[in-house]
Amino acid sequence: MADTSVVDPSDDSSAPDPGSDPPENRTVGDRFSHLTSRFVHGVELAAAGLFALLFGIGVVDLAIQIAESVPTGAITDPAVVIGFIETGLLLLIIVEVYQTVVAYIEQSNTRRIVRLVIYTGVIAMVRKVIIFRTSEYATTQDALFAAIAYGIVILGLVALLFVERSVGPTLD
Repeated sequence: MADTSVVDPSDDSSAPDPGSDPPENRTVGDRFSHLTSRFVHGVELAAAGLFALLFGIGVVDLAIQIAESVPTGAITDPAVVIGFIETGLLLLIIVEVYQTVVAYIEQSNTRRIVRLVIYTGVIAMVRKVIIFRTSEYATTQDALFAAIAYGIVILGLVALLFVERSVGPTLD
């Protein structure tokens, strides 16, 4: 019995894209641009994989830290709990950076990428505030300058977030 199915030539995935030049018609610059774009895309994928791996390792490490602190009673120590919170916030930062890399890979709109960067900054600064200890600075004046700098950065991030949310609907 003969095959009577009709093959649509537009379904042939091996056919070259009609909108692109054949490889022999591309200039050296076009070929170089294509190769570097593929290289950057590969590096982006590797970075996303690395951040996913770091997140997984971090979650396991945090679980081990918590499990080890329960039998010793160290889990009731506020410094230990703050350490857990610091680690958890660091994991959230890794997730936000991962999402930013994925947004670049998916070539998402710039607003989404900017929003992810702002969220990452907010989480990073909240982490800094939570773990802030004046004893880590040589003088109280150094600690005060650091606290003021953190405050300015947080206010700037909050302002960016406010502007992005209030102006955002008009830009879509």
